Amino acid sequence: MVDFVHPTSVLVTRPAADARATGERVQALGYTPVVAPMLEVRALRKGLTPRVQAILLTSGNALAGLPDLAHWPARDIPVLAVGDATAAKATAHGFTNVLSAGGNAEALARLALQLCHPAGAPLLLACGRGQGAALAAALRASNFRVWRRTVYETVAVTAFPAAAAEALAKQEVHAALFLSSETAAAFVRLLPSVLSPSLSRVSALAIGAPAANVLKSLPWREVRLAAAPTLDDVLALL
Repeated sequence: MVDFVHPTSVLVTRPAADARATGERVQALGYTPVVAPMLEVRALRKGLTPRVQAILLTSGNALAGLPDLAHWPARDIPVLAVGDATAAKATAHGFTNVLSAGGNAEALARLALQLCHPAGAPLLLACGRGQGAALAAALRASNFRVWRRTVYETVAVTAFPAAAAEALAKQEVHAALFLSSETAAAFVRLLPSVLSPSLSRVSALAIGAPAANVLKSLPWREVRLAAAPTLDDVLALL
C-alpha cells in the first residue's frame, strides 16, 4: 500500500515580473512554487512628467509606465503606495520619498488625505486601464484635483499555463495564490474542464473579496480570504 503524500506545490498566478519573487517567498515557507502567470502587464506611456503634489500608486505595475526618474521635476517627489510591496518597488525605481498605505485603495485615500492638501498641486494617480475611478472620485469629493492616468494594462494569457496544468493533473497542488480579481477571472476562464475535479483538494487563497467571489464558481476544497489585502496576509494562509 502506498501512503498518501500531502501535496506541497503552490500555484503562483501573478504576472511574470512579480511571480519569481513571490515564488521565492513560497519556497522559503517550505512549499514548491509553480509559476503560472494568468496575466501579462503592458506599459502604455512614458511621456508624463507633470508638476504634481504627489504620485499615487495602486500597483507596482504602474512604475513601468512612468517616465524615468531623471525626467521628473524633483527626485524627492512624494510617492504614496497602496502597500509595502508597491512602496519597495518605487524605492527600487529610484524615488526617495516613498510612503506605504499598508492596505488597499481606501487606505491609500486616507494616506493622501492625511499628507496632502486640496489647495496644493494636483495628485497624479497612475493606474491600470479601467482602474482607479473610485479612488479618484473619493479624492475629488474632498476637493483634490486628481489627474488619473492609465499607464499600463493587464491582458490575460491566451492559454492555461502548462506547468499549472501538469501539477494539477498529478494532484501535486496544495494551494493557489490569487492577488487580484482579474487574475482569478483569467484562471476561471482558462482552466481546462478536465482539470476542474482536481481542485477539490486545492485551497484557493485570495487577497480580497472580489477575487474570492470569482473563485467560488470552481469546486475548490476551500476558498480562503486574507485578513488584510497584502501579500504577507495571503502567504499567511499557507
